[in-house]
Amino acid sequence: MREYDKLVRDRIPEVIRENDETPVTHTVAGEAYRERLREKLVEEATEFRDDPSVAELGDVLDVVAAIREAEDIDREDLQRKRRAKRAARGGFEDGVVLDRVEE
Repeated sequence: MREYDKLVRDRIPEVIRENDETPVTHTVAGEAYRERLREKLVEEATEFRDDPSVAELGDVLDVVAAIREAEDIDREDLQRKRRAKRAARGGFEDGVVLDRVEE
């Protein structure tokens, strides 16, 4: 027996059954679902850090999309906010690392 207690993709129980194993699952909704998505985002971001592959980045984007939908965040509103922050503070293309701020 392996214990997980984590949000998984919708077809994972089916995949487990195809491997002649028995998944034990439950569903979450509302705030519990949103909290599980936030945990999943950290999990997937960590996996991408450890394996910076296109597949792992795709997993991160899938979780971000699910969060946007679960939080009822309009896609265009999100893009506007991203552009505004980028205009005010810049992006991440230059590789700037802040070492410290001296007074």
